[in-house]
Amino acid sequence: MIYMKKREKESPESLLRRFSRRVQQTTLIRTIRKSRFHDAGKSKRVRRIDALYKVNIRKHITRMKKLGTFNDEALREIRRKM
Repeated sequence: MIYMKKREKESPESLLRRFSRRVQQTTLIRTIRKSRFHDAGKSKRVRRIDALYKVNIRKHITRMKKLGTFNDEALREIRRKM
């Protein structure tokens, strides 16, 4: 935490300017901005579930293409089942 005490005969503007300079020197703003938009990402478990879902969808699609029954309606039905 940064604390600033007003010096004798110091104007509020100069105190604010001094404070701003001190904050910039500590790189506090830069670290806050980095963490503000940081995306934690998906967990390993969720990534695995998503990958398995995609594998199963592709397997069903290739099977349906070989049988000649693949269309948009069939794709919606596959997604509804999973």
